[in-house]
Amino acid sequence: MTEWWLWMYVAAMAGGVVLFSRWRADPRGVPRSEYRVAIAIPLWSGSWYLLMALGGGRTEVAGHTLYWARYVDWVVTAPLLLVALMLTATHSLPGRCWRLMGVLAGANVVVILSGLFADLTADGAARYTLYAIGVLALLAVYALIWGPLRAHAHRQPEEIAGVYTEAALLLSALWAGYPVFWILGPSGVGLFSSATTSLLLVVLSIVSKVGWSILDLGRLRALSARGRLTVV
Repeated sequence: MTEWWLWMYVAAMAGGVVLFSRWRADPRGVPRSEYRVAIAIPLWSGSWYLLMALGGGRTEVAGHTLYWARYVDWVVTAPLLLVALMLTATHSLPGRCWRLMGVLAGANVVVILSGLFADLTADGAARYTLYAIGVLALLAVYALIWGPLRAHAHRQPEEIAGVYTEAALLLSALWAGYPVFWILGPSGVGLFSSATTSLLLVVLSIVSKVGWSILDLGRLRALSARGRLTVV
């Protein structure tokens, strides 16, 4: 059953690559750099899930199966999602806030590595300490998204700032699911089985990667169609 869901994920990522490639051919006023980011996310993620679907990318640790390929996926795609969010936040501004982006990506990498090291740790106290560090780092990511990055977004026209708000809300809500599923799954208290956790993470990851990018780019394309989008 787990392998079936993994194949479904690979198919969803392939569909995302096709869709965003078609949109890139007809950008409708959205810079092609934003499409390149959107394409790279499912391309990288789908490749690692293909490895898992074929039986790789996993190992047995502390009595449960650790899908280490997920962390290789997340450590690249999560910062790319933040890059996409930053591009929306600065869409009509003369420059990009790359320094802030570096801080955001760094905090996000701490989130992911904390989860990986917690998964690799057999000692319960150390595991939950690492988990707590990851949660605090995620809260720092939220603070940056809703603090300085939101301030940049609101220097833009109201319609584009609204797109940022929608995208930030959705991404924040979706990312909250990862620590919840981790703590309820085999890595945490074990309320969810490994198969159930895999299913939940597959659905969550499809929505947070392809689904989120469809919302973000789709809203920008819609603004362009109404003549409300200015490309810098």
